[in-house]
Amino acid sequence: MYLSRSLGVASLIVASVQAAVSSTGFTVSLTDVDYFLPPKPIAKISGCKELSTSFEDAMFVPFTAVKAQGYGVDVAALRASYAEDDVWQEGFMEAIYVQGSEFKPMNSSLTVLSGTSSKVLAPGPYFINAAGHVYEAWRLFSDVQGAFTESAIANGDGSYSVLPAGTVGQKHAIAVPSRLYFTKTAEKPLAGVRIGIKDIYDIKGLRTSNGNRAWYWLYSPANATAPPVQNLIDAGAIIVGKMITSQFANGETATADWVDYHEAFNPRGDGYQDTSSSSSGGGAGTASYPWLDVSLGSDTGGSVRGPSQVQGLYGNRPSHGLVSLDHTMPLSPVLDTPGLLARNPQVWMEAAQAMYGPNITITSSYPTSVQTLGWPTTVDDVADELLIDFLGNVTEFLSANATAFNVTASFDAANADIAPLTTFMNLTYALLITKQQTELVREPFYADYAAIHDGRLPFVNPVPLARWGWGDNQTYTVEDAVANKTIFQTWANETFLAPSSETCSESLVMYVGSTGSTTYRNTYWDEPGVPLGFGNSRISVMAEVPDYVVPLGEAPYNSTITGHVEYLPVTANLMAAKGCDGMLFSLIGELYEAGILKESMVGRSGVTGGDILLKRDGLW
Repeated sequence: MYLSRSLGVASLIVASVQAAVSSTGFTVSLTDVDYFLPPKPIAKISGCKELSTSFEDAMFVPFTAVKAQGYGVDVAALRASYAEDDVWQEGFMEAIYVQGSEFKPMNSSLTVLSGTSSKVLAPGPYFINAAGHVYEAWRLFSDVQGAFTESAIANGDGSYSVLPAGTVGQKHAIAVPSRLYFTKTAEKPLAGVRIGIKDIYDIKGLRTSNGNRAWYWLYSPANATAPPVQNLIDAGAIIVGKMITSQFANGETATADWVDYHEAFNPRGDGYQDTSSSSSGGGAGTASYPWLDVSLGSDTGGSVRGPSQVQGLYGNRPSHGLVSLDHTMPLSPVLDTPGLLARNPQVWMEAAQAMYGPNITITSSYPTSVQTLGWPTTVDDVADELLIDFLGNVTEFLSANATAFNVTASFDAANADIAPLTTFMNLTYALLITKQQTELVREPFYADYAAIHDGRLPFVNPVPLARWGWGDNQTYTVEDAVANKTIFQTWANETFLAPSSETCSESLVMYVGSTGSTTYRNTYWDEPGVPLGFGNSRISVMAEVPDYVVPLGEAPYNSTITGHVEYLPVTANLMAAKGCDGMLFSLIGELYEAGILKESMVGRSGVTGGDILLKRDGLW
């Protein structure tokens, strides 16, 4: 009686309610490799009799789409060329669909799918169901280094959704489409290039966290996409997810500073070195994953350059103001810039050209003056040798002379009526980031949170909280800080970073990036302070000039984690006059072509690659 009544009620509910059910895609496994199939098929093959005769029990059938060459398809050549793709695998040779020919493949007994497709399929791997619907194959990779805050997949209408799929690895699953689907064109120079986005940039349809859990849940998904991201999308880039940032883009050090979220893991050396911040996820992901090509970070005081230095990547702080930062969380608008991290300098430059658009011009006339800041002159260790060799190679390549330049002494001599540079600029950066972020981020955030939580305050990590509190107690103003910045910028732009009508910049300025030093993430640090002071890394910040990191090699150290000798990156920074971004990209590209610079490898070493220490072959 009870069962009958329950069934009757259930029947009534089903009859009176029309639930909105929609597909969010499918997850399948092919020879123990996980794939995501987007919810919407891209085509339909009609009249495919093989689906019923050969694959009647299969929910999805893997197949490879090919274009016939002449009278058929050379299967051996096909296998060899497709094997380079990280999504395609031999399992997709279950069947093939030949376009442009009625002939069967040469030297093969493979199943050939018949029928007519509703659209031309790009070459590559696909799945087809019993109804003939064709789905792209997106391979799932585990974010084992914790570089991403959220996965993403395009909805086809300009918005994005969180990827509804998972895979083994204890972290997010990130889906990437086959590179075989894409052909780069003048209109789509980044077609198929996979890019991760720092989680301070809005992407339509996704929430933004800014590294804060309360922020993530307080605000609705974004209704617009930040211009730097949109420019990359318009150029054909594949946005695969949002990447972890230190909270509100302030500089945090693992592990105690990271409370709301955990810092990503630096793959280099023993695998337990700090990633630097705030573009932590971008540095870790780009250095770890061959399936990720580029990451978009931001650099206010070093947040692209730092992760690039400690993980041996190409990374840039551009000239200030090259692209709008609407729909992007500010740290200090007078200092904030969007920058890119990559392993390959050519892909890096292509992404930069797409993102900055007409505001950079690639030029190939280079300065014949090189000025160095704190560069080693004698070899005391491996890092010194790499840096000295690089300087020699650059000066020879440019037929240039290198001279040491002392920024502090030169500024003080030229500005005897004001305080010495280190005193004059000591508070400038800290004042700008604390006071501007307090006004633009903290105050509206606190008010919005209190309005729906009975006056409560949200949790904020120790570093931004300490910095904001320091700023509250300062009598100096943003206007005071901008005035000091302007004095330094004017002097720098008229002296060692002066422009040139012939070579864009009168000099190429070089300083030491990283030297293989350690910052262990299992160290207990002092309480957070405020970023006071002035050094080489602050020059580009205050002078608004481009500042680019290039990897040179690696230096050994004795790891307290592994008890073995491990290796960490050695890098250099190149600066030029404001607006000379294109000249620097071109020069770095030519140094790469000449063999002076190398592509950075993924894994434990940026020079030789190799598995990250915790990883075993075949797991990811």
